[in-house]
Amino acid sequence: MKTKIFYEADAAGYDLNGKLVAVVGYGAQGQAHALNLRDSGCEVTVAARPGGRGWKEAERDGFQPQEVPAAVAGAAIVCLMMPDEVHGEVFRREILPHASRGFTALTCHGFSFHYNLVSRDQGYHRLLVAPKGQGHMVRGEYLQGGGVPCLIATDPGEEQEILPLGLAYARALGGTKAGVIQTTIAAETETDLFGEQAVLCGGLTSLVQAGFDTLVEAGYQPELAYFECLHELKIIVDLLHAKGVAAMRDVISTTAEYGDLTRGPRIIDQHVRRNMRQILDEIQSGSFAREFLAAQREGGQLAQQMQQEVAGSLLETTGKELRGMMPWLKRKS
Repeated sequence: MKTKIFYEADAAGYDLNGKLVAVVGYGAQGQAHALNLRDSGCEVTVAARPGGRGWKEAERDGFQPQEVPAAVAGAAIVCLMMPDEVHGEVFRREILPHASRGFTALTCHGFSFHYNLVSRDQGYHRLLVAPKGQGHMVRGEYLQGGGVPCLIATDPGEEQEILPLGLAYARALGGTKAGVIQTTIAAETETDLFGEQAVLCGGLTSLVQAGFDTLVEAGYQPELAYFECLHELKIIVDLLHAKGVAAMRDVISTTAEYGDLTRGPRIIDQHVRRNMRQILDEIQSGSFAREFLAAQREGGQLAQQMQQEVAGSLLETTGKELRGMMPWLKRKS
């Protein structure tokens, strides 16, 4: 089945006129959504924790933030922009009792929908609009007159009723200028988690650490290992991001290209691929979600302990020293 991609012309007749949008949570993504929606002429309320950083940011941006029950009253769309693990509790305790019947709950990642923290119900609709970029990019591209690509999904059987609302929302974000790709809540959730765990975060950081350790254990200076296994990663990632794999290989040296083609498959071998498949199975079965939610209920102590160990590692201490030699990095942050 061919993937559907919607653009400005497809969403031209859709808007959010007369529909109040409540943005619950004012982190990077919530801030970008609220500002883009407001600048597109939408009526927006913001819910945040009184006195917290999000509350203060919202005030600086010209909003009058409220606590959740007041912000969602009368809203046609309630945007869940908090951390995934708190969606269920906030939704049950602070949103459902105060929201209008028939409202639409919207997220930019399907975790809480797919794993039923916010379950499907007769009293409201569920809608996924997921910009494929961080909050600063969603806002920055909008201010430049463009937008970032988005994913969009509804519950089965609700496409005819809810998809136009989602396209109107994506249009207000600027997403239809880049393209809005239709998918399913399950597909967005599972591919997003897999990418984070197997490649973008878990796979990448473990590969960097293993490469660094291999060189140091072989007697090479930590500074050299850091440059080769972490610092220069940005060069390759930027090329991949801008041009793709084939064009990246055209730019790097012939030595690097040959090593890439002949040695890369020895690193990412069938054993690694089997591990990736197992990680995907855990995501699809829901076992990762159950493990993650249980860990969060216990205060996230395991993750904090592991993070502290990494912070004190030779890789991190070496990197901190070397980054002090590169003032241009501070100017970019």
